[in-house]
Amino acid sequence: MKTVVSVIGKDAVGIIADVSAICNECNANIIDITQSVLQDMFVMVMLTEIKDLNCSFADYSEKMKNLGKQRNLDIRVMHEDVFNSMHRI
Repeated sequence: MKTVVSVIGKDAVGIIADVSAICNECNANIIDITQSVLQDMFVMVMLTEIKDLNCSFADYSEKMKNLGKQRNLDIRVMHEDVFNSMHRI
């Protein structure tokens, strides 16, 4: 099982480190990551493997959401099943 994690907000030092720390805390493996800074806006999309999570998916998602609130970022976690359903033709 995988998730797509998106992060958007004003660029600042440590965003990737903070998001990665939650992945580590919850035992979510980062499979792929892409990030860009567009002028002063930070944009990142991360694919994580969650088959070995040591917390519930809801807790994992909530931790990311709370980090977003703390850092004034929009952080969303979407389960791959939802993502795939949304993008089927």
